[in-house]
Amino acid sequence: MYVMPFLKEEDAIGVVEIILILVVLISLVIIFKKQLTSLVNSILSKITTQSNSI
Repeated sequence: MYVMPFLKEEDAIGVVEIILILVVLISLVIIFKKQLTSLVNSILSKITTQSNSI
């Protein structure tokens, strides 16, 4: 009953918007690559040291 108007609606996210979002995310990862890797390494080292103490 209410499904057909919803399916005919064309206000969905377009391909261009998805591509722009991906470009922004990838560029952020490239810009902050060093900080992200150091953060992940410190988190993993804390996990391993705390798991060894258990």
